[in-house]
Amino acid sequence: MGGQLRDTATELAAVLWREHTVYRERSGGVVIRGEHVRRWISLAPAGGRDEILVRAGRILDGGTTAPARSEAVVPLSAGTDVLAAACRRLLAEAASDAARAPQGGTPTGSGRARRQEKAARRKGRGRHTGLGSWVIVLCVVGVIGLYVYSNATLHG
Repeated sequence: MGGQLRDTATELAAVLWREHTVYRERSGGVVIRGEHVRRWISLAPAGGRDEILVRAGRILDGGTTAPARSEAVVPLSAGTDVLAAACRRLLAEAASDAARAPQGGTPTGSGRARRQEKAARRKGRGRHTGLGSWVIVLCVVGVIGLYVYSNATLHG
């Protein structure tokens, strides 16, 4: 399957983008990077014998890849044209997600982003001084008290 996946990825890359890089992932899948369009596509074996998992995502500033925004399972026997159509649809979804995303990179409507914002707000509230801070304050006060006591008994 690995050789067939690599051949399919090479054909697909030529159909999708003039400039591309095709390489094998550690997990056995194949990645197609289109640096000029700032997108990537991953092809990996899926659960079925003749199926591949196609994922698409963005390439961020600095060349790192953002997590996949969309994925689909496509039969490998469907041919390059069907696979290219599925990839174009996934790339369009990734592009629309990127257009809606704020600077942080997560879409404004995602539940995960909202949960993270709530958790950050919750952390800012509540107890201002933790237990460790109180222990340190009490130790400092104790040392100062001991110093004052010892000076008072020596000079007094």
